[in-house]
Amino acid sequence: MAEAVGRRREVMVVLPGLMLAMVLAMLDNMIVGTAMPRIVGELGGLTHLSWVVTAYVLGTTVSTPIWGKIGDLYGRKTIFMISIVVFMIGSALCGMAGSSLLGGTDGGMAELIGFRALQGLGAGGLIVNVMAIIGDLVPPRERGQYQGIMAGVMSLAMIAGPLVGGFITDNLDWRWAFYVNLPIGAIALTWLALKLKLPKLHNRVRIDWLGAILLSISITAMVLITTWGGNQYDWGSWQILALAATAVVSLAVFVFVEVRAAEPIMPLQLFRNRNFALISGVGFLLGFAMFGAINFLPLFQQTVQGASATNSGLLLLPMMATAMVVSLFVGRAITATGKYKIYPVIGGVGMAVAMWLLSTMDAATPSWETGIYIAVLGLGMGFLMQTTMLIAQNSVEQKDLGVSSSAATFFRSIGGSFGVSLFGAVFNNHFSSELTGRFGAQAADRIAKGGGRLDPAALGQLPPQMRTGLLESLAVSISGVFWWAIVFAVVVPVLAVFIKEIPLRGGPSAGAAAQEEAVSPAAG
Repeated sequence: MAEAVGRRREVMVVLPGLMLAMVLAMLDNMIVGTAMPRIVGELGGLTHLSWVVTAYVLGTTVSTPIWGKIGDLYGRKTIFMISIVVFMIGSALCGMAGSSLLGGTDGGMAELIGFRALQGLGAGGLIVNVMAIIGDLVPPRERGQYQGIMAGVMSLAMIAGPLVGGFITDNLDWRWAFYVNLPIGAIALTWLALKLKLPKLHNRVRIDWLGAILLSISITAMVLITTWGGNQYDWGSWQILALAATAVVSLAVFVFVEVRAAEPIMPLQLFRNRNFALISGVGFLLGFAMFGAINFLPLFQQTVQGASATNSGLLLLPMMATAMVVSLFVGRAITATGKYKIYPVIGGVGMAVAMWLLSTMDAATPSWETGIYIAVLGLGMGFLMQTTMLIAQNSVEQKDLGVSSSAATFFRSIGGSFGVSLFGAVFNNHFSSELTGRFGAQAADRIAKGGGRLDPAALGQLPPQMRTGLLESLAVSISGVFWWAIVFAVVVPVLAVFIKEIPLRGGPSAGAAAQEEAVSPAAG
């Protein structure tokens, strides 16, 4: 009992710094999402909208396994703080994109995309290290309540993000959507430097840089295929075929290297564990459907429904509030009972239903109806977000905690990267087709490619007939994105059904035999 009380005291001292780092990652996504219509309106390039998100998610995805593995080998505190510094540098540069400091607005969108990739490289170490540090300090049976708190903080950040983003967009320059990260990051760094006490490791094993490079090449090639295929290039073009060959070859060589590496960047033997393999698939599909589709909600609310940036943030409150309440409930329930299998099943069903509801929206859908739909999405998210991390961590030995945390984050991130890219291509194709059908090929080309300046102010200046046609085209195109999201969301509960209920380590029913079962490949 005394040990548990001392452990709780230690965690609660460190928790504010960890929560600030988590807020740093979550707040940025939500603020930038709300500010995107205004950013596109100033820098131009509606067809490149998905790339601003894709670059960030891609940077996060390729760096996450590296951050997790380095933390396992050399200790997490210094590595964690370095990732925060990289994130802050990327944020500062994003805020300067297209400004006079970097040569003006010409090429501003390209600069923003590049700096978002750098920002994503730092973000890859934020969430994975927060979860791994919690795993270092707390056994799995007690971890649910802390991860429930973290999920609640994430949800609060997701609530605050659109509000802060809306306020910044309506009252300040959109560049403050990035600059706001700097004071938060500085406070988190100071707190962690003073309060976080973790043992320093001196491991002489070489990092598997070759495996990291090969994995990054394969991921990048696959994301480019989903981004450019059928949009910028035909699916049968030499560019797409070359990217496909690059992805396949680099992935095959990656597997060859990982099998022989002393400390592989992603140990393949972990996938022999059924729970780890299944929850990795659930995380991938969760990221694919959720992040890919949710990227278009602010665009729908601000353009089709005519909400201001601030009101757009408020309209996301039902989703965030529902996710927060459900996450806190799930965390406490898992700690009390040690049971967790049912929650990803319920979450997957909720997410699939939400995607179907969102796919029925059109230009006449009122805001209150959209609010109900996204509340259902928040319900599904609340059951899934932290449960996937907990199951992944409970499936491995303590020495692989960082790898399991990074793998869970990695598959969710790569799913989000593919989802944003694929759904961006779906949106662009639908939007171009709708415009062509309504206005003709030449007019559609001018509207779609003429700077992409379709922010609410620009729409208000259009003739009524053209504005109505544009809004209907946008609504149909965004609904098409959610239809595609259904296909991936329905697989989540199917996979979750096959997860095996293994006792959580550290609980009264989880003895040595249960721990051995949880980490053994035979559990698969």
